[in-house]
Amino acid sequence: MKIKSKILVIAGSDSSGGAGIQADIKTITTLGSYAMTAITAITSQNTTGVNSIIPIHSKEISNQIEFTAKDIKPDGVKIGMLHSKSIINSVVKSLKKIRAKKIILDPVMVAKGGRKLINNQAIKILKYNFLSYADLITPNIPEAEVLTNSKIESIKDVILAGNKLLKLGAKNVLIKGGHLKSKNIQDVLISKDELVIFRNKKINTKNSHGTGCTLSSAIATYFACGKTLKKSCEMGIKYVNHSIRTQPNLGKGNGPINHLNSIQIKKIFR
Repeated sequence: MKIKSKILVIAGSDSSGGAGIQADIKTITTLGSYAMTAITAITSQNTTGVNSIIPIHSKEISNQIEFTAKDIKPDGVKIGMLHSKSIINSVVKSLKKIRAKKIILDPVMVAKGGRKLINNQAIKILKYNFLSYADLITPNIPEAEVLTNSKIESIKDVILAGNKLLKLGAKNVLIKGGHLKSKNIQDVLISKDELVIFRNKKINTKNSHGTGCTLSSAIATYFACGKTLKKSCEMGIKYVNHSIRTQPNLGKGNGPINHLNSIQIKKIFR
């Protein structure tokens, strides 16, 4: 298989392999692209929860980004867990230095088990200084609530939150609707010119660990390969849904999804 694009992933490590850098690499590789990494934190976790988090020094994160990109220029960037203010500042500085393009930001804040993965100072700088730098941000509903200081209980609330994020500087927002209580999942893509709702039947399973990381990496891969942002979101969502349906049922808690699948959509790409 010929490599379609090169993706730089900036995110934390998940020792259980279901989320974070591990999920990103699996996703990007399965979809035919080449994954490079800059690890921001090392976590000790399994399907039942997070045991510990050790952040990587911001200077070392910058070294990973810049030295890697100096040799292999990325076609796109996926950003996940950014643990602190200093890490966010270092990442922004390094991305500007390497002239990164096609940036997808997944504002990871809380693990599936409820463990907080980012401090309040980092949330503030992410909110006011970083949203505008990404081509797309992909918060779930709890993350969108934190970023907008609002309660989201309906699709109308999702759209309102998306517009608030645009006003904060985001270029495009995909709010994932899995936390809403409904039979269907409605993921909402919002930009200044367009509003698109991707509707899919909700799959009842406890095995959904890493869905957010997987989705943002899939979108980054498709986007870097030349698909439009709208088409990249559509294809990324379909890839995640198929991964959930074919999950391997591992672990005693929130198990991982099946990254080792690929799908083809027989449509003309626009």
